[in-house]
Amino acid sequence: MKFTHDVIVIGGGAAGLTAAGGCALFGLEVALIEGRKMGGECLNDGCVPSKALITAAKRAAEARESERYGVTLAAPKVDWRGVQQHIRDAIAAIEPHDSEERFEEMGCEVIRDWARVTGAQTVEVAGRTLSAPRIVIATGSKPAVPPIDGVDSVPYLTNENIFEIEELPEHLVIVGGGVIGMEMAQAFRRLGSAVTVVEPGELMGRDDRDSVAIVRETMEGEGVRFVKGLASAVTGSAGAVELTVGDETIAGSHLLIATGRTANCTGFGLEDIGVEMGKGGIVTDDRRRTSVKGIYAIGDCRDGPRLTHVSGYEGSNVALEITLGVPTKVDYTALPWCTYTEPEVAQIGLTESEARAKHGDAIRVVTESFHDNERALTEGNDTGQVKVMFKGKKVVGASLVGKNVGELLLPFSQTITGKSSTFALGSAIIAYPTRSEITKATAFQAWEPTVFGPVPKKWAGFLASMRRRLG
Repeated sequence: MKFTHDVIVIGGGAAGLTAAGGCALFGLEVALIEGRKMGGECLNDGCVPSKALITAAKRAAEARESERYGVTLAAPKVDWRGVQQHIRDAIAAIEPHDSEERFEEMGCEVIRDWARVTGAQTVEVAGRTLSAPRIVIATGSKPAVPPIDGVDSVPYLTNENIFEIEELPEHLVIVGGGVIGMEMAQAFRRLGSAVTVVEPGELMGRDDRDSVAIVRETMEGEGVRFVKGLASAVTGSAGAVELTVGDETIAGSHLLIATGRTANCTGFGLEDIGVEMGKGGIVTDDRRRTSVKGIYAIGDCRDGPRLTHVSGYEGSNVALEITLGVPTKVDYTALPWCTYTEPEVAQIGLTESEARAKHGDAIRVVTESFHDNERALTEGNDTGQVKVMFKGKKVVGASLVGKNVGELLLPFSQTITGKSSTFALGSAIIAYPTRSEITKATAFQAWEPTVFGPVPKKWAGFLASMRRRLG
């Protein structure tokens, strides 16, 4: 077959852009197809707008503490239109990084239309038939909507439309206490909405329980209400919804569904050519190869973790494999993530419960509180802690909660993957005063018993006695 391209990438989000850009920079002929917006969910409906909203909400929260540090602030006046403009400005500032023009400059042929895979090496799009020896599926995910009775007959919000609502909700009812639900709950409460979060299981279920407890206490102190239970029915219309949870009816002005995401992998012809599908999306191996030779699936559309940085990582891996022929298996031993509540919750590697389940009594847990960190004390914000799970002197996981703790994950990534050591981190010179001193303190605890153990003490005593004897 005479191919039109070396590789066809379907999807212009984090995964697809990384794969397409990487292949193009190596000189391959790349077709990049996107039927919606360049940048995908992260830029348009997810990470970027949500973090912009959180920033505006944080400013309002700071102003409500009218007298602090000897400085008096005026009470905040929230202009929802102004908040939305800030969100649009943030998207516009980042948009050029993901733009059609940028990827054309890299060498990609960008096609803005919906694609259909018609064979292991062929794709139909915009009235054309493209062909390539390698096809990469990066079609992302969409909000998962639970089977609540009546949900299809009421106006509900997801991350895809909540940033465009015309007015600030009077009472936002959120179904789902995961990352999206918790971030939006705190943000809208700080902006002035009443907020109720409904969750049948554990809040932020994949995170450390001690960390989540601190966040919950903070949010309850700010006025967020949590209801444990399963939402069974919903009724209402625009501006007035009623959600049934057990024996309780919760009345609100707006309903946000934040119960996770589901793979966006149907409607592209994949099932027709034999690509295996699983409950969580397209089934792949560790190299992100599907059941059809020559077709890869990366990012949210496949069965696996759904995080923007994971999508970028998989895009890089597949680009390397396609361009240089280097097999690249995914390795999530040191997978990090962060929830941008205040305080933030960050995790890398195993949580305490996961570590104990896997390694049993071989695990030692070290906890350092920000109460003892001098930068945190000078900032008047010492809420939180760093918890590190050690197996011997090796870090297998770290759970952090506190101000900007997401910025402290990198050293733990280096130690978990063996690119650094706890000894190197524990003996490093850290700028004073910084919050990162807490990472040094936890790492040093792995070596403290050795450094101050019987043998070093005996040697120190011997040297001291010799100096006294010799004057």
